[in-house]
Parts: sequence; structure tokens; C-alpha cells
Amino acid sequence: MSAADVPSHELYSLLIPLAQERLIVPRACVAEVVTWQAPEKVEGVPPWYLGTISWSGRPVPVISFEAACGQPVPAPGTRTRIVVFVALSNQVTGGYFGVITQGFPQLVRVNNDVVKSDPSRSFPERGPILCQVRMLNESPLIPDFEHLEQMISEESRAA
Repeated sequence: MSAADVPSHELYSLLIPLAQERLIVPRACVAEVVTWQAPEKVEGVPPWYLGTISWSGRPVPVISFEAACGQPVPAPGTRTRIVVFVALSNQVTGGYFGVITQGFPQLVRVNNDVVKSDPSRSFPERGPILCQVRMLNESPLIPDFEHLEQMISEESRAA
């Protein structure tokens, strides 16, 4: 099935496994999923900013989404990957940033019949999570890319 065969009210998305949660993001936001490589440390940044990796010949900042939410940074394991996202704003130098995951993202097609609002939890207004949704048997989080990119930009300038 080609993209032209998908009804316009459906969106290809990725479920991205974290330590305790899953994120759901549009497929178009993801540039590539790469094998775990330890980021090069950057001095003077918070624990969620893990450092940078070289991707396609450019330095890319890598973060822990969990730690950006105030949780511990998960230890890398055999299933750990780095999802390289296309920055939606011009705040991140180089236009890309990475998020560590605890497995390979799963491709899903979503539409209004599959995804519903899930107000069972609330999140800080100026945090990296926009909201939680309910789809089938799980409740993935929708990240606030604009806020994440601002956080990365501020730390990249300070380093």
C-alpha cells in the first residue's frame, strides 16, 4: 500500500518505547533510528542532556526523555536505540536531536477511531509532555517537541 492509498484522516505514527512509557509521534518527525552509541559528554549540562553523537557527519544532541521529565536516566541495554528527530523549530543547532529508547519504535496508523483523549493524568504546563492519549490497550504520551527543543537549545548555548 502506498501513501496515496492511506485515507487522509489517518497518520503514520511511531510508538517509541521508553523505560516505563511509550511516546507516540508522527512518522515524518523521525529521521532515523540508530544503534546505541554512548554520547560524547558535555560539561555543565543537566543529567537529561546525555551529550552528542555524530550522525551523518554532524553533531546531534542526545537526551533522555525520562530524565527530562524528572525521572532517572535508564541504563542502556541491548535493545537501546537512539531515535533521531527532525527539529520542528530552528532552535536546535543542526536541525536534529536524539532521544534514547528502550527498543525499536513500532509503526502504527492512527485515526479518530483508534486514538482518544486520555485525561486520567495531568502533566506540568511547561514540561516535555503535551498530553496522554488512549489507543487500543495502551496510553502513550505525546511529547512537546517545541519545549524539548527549547530545553536542548538553552543547554547547548550554556555548554
